[in-house]
Amino acid sequence: MKKATSIQIKLQEGINTAALFGQYDLYLKKIEEAFPVKIVARGERLTLEGEEPSVRQVERVFHDLSLQVKKGSHLQENDVDLAIRMAQEQPTTSHREPLQTVIPVSSKRKPISPKTPTQHEYIKAIQEKGIVIGIGPAGTGKTYLAMAMAVYSLIRKEVSRIILARPAVEAGEKLGFLPGDMYEKVNPYLRPLYDALYDMMEVDQANRLVERGDIEIAPLAFMRGRTLNHSFIILDEAQNSTSEQMKMFLTRLGHHSKTVVTGDITQVDLPTEKKSGLIEIQSILSGIDGIQFIYFSDQDVVRHKLVQDIIKAYEKHTGTTGKG
Repeated sequence: MKKATSIQIKLQEGINTAALFGQYDLYLKKIEEAFPVKIVARGERLTLEGEEPSVRQVERVFHDLSLQVKKGSHLQENDVDLAIRMAQEQPTTSHREPLQTVIPVSSKRKPISPKTPTQHEYIKAIQEKGIVIGIGPAGTGKTYLAMAMAVYSLIRKEVSRIILARPAVEAGEKLGFLPGDMYEKVNPYLRPLYDALYDMMEVDQANRLVERGDIEIAPLAFMRGRTLNHSFIILDEAQNSTSEQMKMFLTRLGHHSKTVVTGDITQVDLPTEKKSGLIEIQSILSGIDGIQFIYFSDQDVVRHKLVQDIIKAYEKHTGTTGKG
């Protein structure tokens, strides 16, 4: 029988307890429902009562959430769900370091932080390596964090431009049958990159940078024949690039540039006769100094909890995992 215990936590002075506990103590109740622990809140002091392991897990949850509130983040229900899940699934792993890392992309927007150890490793790799390949399921922050690092690098003048590329359509970039001019043809496929950009910067500022050429969002096919110097280059949805396209893209890297490639190798939309360039480079580029692969899993999903459950269900059904 596990020993019952009671501990007190003193929150940092001046912390916004309303933000931490949620409206009508919603977040407190959610944490209590997740663990066999009784939580009593009086001002900035919490009392936790329950079995020792569970009490320590709840202590970690409050520690992690307090760090986010202290940084000015507006806690949402999925942030609480993620903190609970991290404490349950990785009880011996400290979450402190990832939550203390911030990417200040805009003075008018809240700083962006990695929320899992893998996300923290990903950001560190982007800082240190010339090419980083992030592979994993949807909702793990692969593209979003890469975009944040790109915007941060542009603001700090570490690069002179950002280039965001994506395979234009799933079936080999065959655009001719689509109505409209070239912009109208490719824009729907590039929309997710614009959405992420607008989430980090004021729309007017982002549009000015795009118009000026400091930020370029283009189909992967448009990269051919170019040498990209002083640039932060991101290839999104890279599982839908062919072997030839991937080689072409990676060899665009010029002086003082950085490349991030992201994709989900379980979601390849290429014709069956075409091999995914993202799957292929795992064996071709492994072991090269200056290139790092980061593999995300369902544990890194930071969207709604149901997204994680859906990914797990599909993995169970198909027998697939994040690695290929």
